[in-house]
Amino acid sequence: MAAVQRAVWYIESHSGDELSLGDVADAAGVSAFHLARLFRAATGWSVARYIRVRRLSQAAADLAAGAPNILPVALSSGYGSHEAFTRAFRDAFGLPPEDVRKRGHVEGLATLAPMRVMEEPVGPAPMLRTEEIGPLLLTGIDASYLPSDTAGIPSQWQRLHTEQSLGTCQYTYGVCRTTDDEGRLDYLAGYEIDNVGQAPRGYRRLRLPRQRYVVARHAGHIGSIPRTWRALLSDWLPAAGFVPIEAPDFERYDAAFNPATGYGGVDICIPVEGVSRTC
Repeated sequence: MAAVQRAVWYIESHSGDELSLGDVADAAGVSAFHLARLFRAATGWSVARYIRVRRLSQAAADLAAGAPNILPVALSSGYGSHEAFTRAFRDAFGLPPEDVRKRGHVEGLATLAPMRVMEEPVGPAPMLRTEEIGPLLLTGIDASYLPSDTAGIPSQWQRLHTEQSLGTCQYTYGVCRTTDDEGRLDYLAGYEIDNVGQAPRGYRRLRLPRQRYVVARHAGHIGSIPRTWRALLSDWLPAAGFVPIEAPDFERYDAAFNPATGYGGVDICIPVEGVSRTC
């Protein structure tokens, strides 16, 4: 199912592109025929239908949030006209897009959230190192998730890379902050700025103080990073004698990471106190 996981990640992180089964299969590393069978077995959906309904679901969310014009939403969903979009939207949800915009919510609509499929097995524990990082002033796109359902994160990155030119950034950051007793977390997909005035309108700003971090390299496909996070927090850190502190942790993406393929590796940075028994 690792190929399906890579396929879902590619679809979610390239939602604004023209996508064919062949494109997704290439990203997943298997033939189109093989992916079609695997994807249906894992999700119950064809690749084309999943792409179509996910785009319409995102369009419904944008309209409910008050998108001022329907045509840009239609175009970003892959439809060449208002009429074609309206027909597809009505077929999917039983009412026209104008009605959803007036209602201001998607309750009762058969929308489809990003799917989380069986993930690649986690590899052996990587070498852990410590690093002093910060202070950091970050800006980016923020969203809230339950820990069990973070499949919407790739779409945050897709939007960030679409809206901002990040080629001059040494790093980009995916920052996790726990926000309530249920474990709900806020995830910021962002980059470093020099002052608050550089933050684009509508973007979240976040300051992180200088802090000691344990840094672990996730070397596999980005879609399997949740398992690396779980293994790091539950097994690798305690075994090495590190104690995490209550502060934001983050993923740090450098120039080696390729957002088009999901490969290249990423650092997971956990704020800690004390000294490791193995240091």
